[in-house]
Formats: sequence, C-alpha cells, structure tokens
Amino acid sequence: QVQLVESGGGLVQAGGSLRLSCAASRSIFSFNIMGWYRQNPGKQRELVATITTRGTRNYADSVKGRFTISRGNAKNPVYLQMNSLKPEDTAVYYCNIDTYRDNYWGQGTQVTISS
Repeated sequence: QVQLVESGGGLVQAGGSLRLSCAASRSIFSFNIMGWYRQNPGKQRELVATITTRGTRNYADSVKGRFTISRGNAKNPVYLQMNSLKPEDTAVYYCNIDTYRDNYWGQGTQVTISS
C-alpha cells in the first residue's frame, strides 16, 4: 500500500499562486496516469489535470493556461503549479496515482482563494 499526502494548499488572494505537492510513503517508479482533482462540499469531485506516463497532459477547461501539472521524483511524483488563481478555484485538492496494479488517493489539501 502507498499513502499519498498533499501539501502546499492555503489561503491566497485572487491572482496569486500556489504549488501543490504530493508525497508518497513508498517510491513510485512507474505509473499509468497521475492527476489532481478537486471537490467542494455537496459537489462531485472533478478532474483538474492529469499526466500520463508518456507525458501527455490534460486539463479542465477552467484551468487551462493557468495550471501546470508536472512530474517529480519517485517520492514526490507529481506537482500542480497554480497561477492566476480565482475564487472559483477554492476547493479541496486531491492527488491521484494509478500504478497499473493499484489506484491511490491522498487525503486532500484545502485551497481557498479570497476575492
């Protein structure tokens, strides 16, 4: 089993930036796809960005041009750089890693954007 822990969330003003990190309890040397998702109370979890093992990136329309997903190392496999943040980006952000054999979620980190 692998535990994922997100960090980097917080409270920032609109227009600001945050960088989210996802740390793994064991090294992850291969994966199928990694991603970031977000969720607000009473709403479904939604995809923010994904990256495949080949490096193909996919973004939600609402974050294109503002967010960048990137790969890290085996213990910190994925990051999310968030720029030009808007109040509607407020949510709990989760990292997800699919390793072909298993699928892992973190516990989430709160991102709050003030107007």
